[in-house]
Amino acid sequence: MKKIFNILIVLMLFFYEKGYSQQLVQNINEIHRLKDYEGLFVNKPLKDLLKEIKPQIKTVIGFNDYPGFFNFRFTTLEQQRLRQGSVQDRVSLYVTIKEQFNWNWEERPKGKEVIWTNEDVVKYGNLTVVKIEVVTKK
Repeated sequence: MKKIFNILIVLMLFFYEKGYSQQLVQNINEIHRLKDYEGLFVNKPLKDLLKEIKPQIKTVIGFNDYPGFFNFRFTTLEQQRLRQGSVQDRVSLYVTIKEQFNWNWEERPKGKEVIWTNEDVVKYGNLTVVKIEVVTKK
């Protein structure tokens, strides 16, 4: 009986831990929460921030000035050109980066220069976040 009780406690703790592993941003309407919790991400790798965003990042523009930053968007380039999608979907997430990084337009795939890929996460994921800004379109 004691063994069964111990097993149940271990299982409950295991499932209890899994319940809190939910992402901070579940939909685009919650993207402002990243700014509210900016302290969790400053001086941390970019990949930690990206893990907390459930909506798919569809386009990105990298600016390798000093300081460099990324402009993440949740709409395709075509949707942006035609101003399609709801106003809430037209939010931009600006992430300022501490280190210099190489964002070369010529090295990106032709026709897909602004598409955010898993390779980009690997390449830029270890860059350090300095600041987060959320800009919504009116």
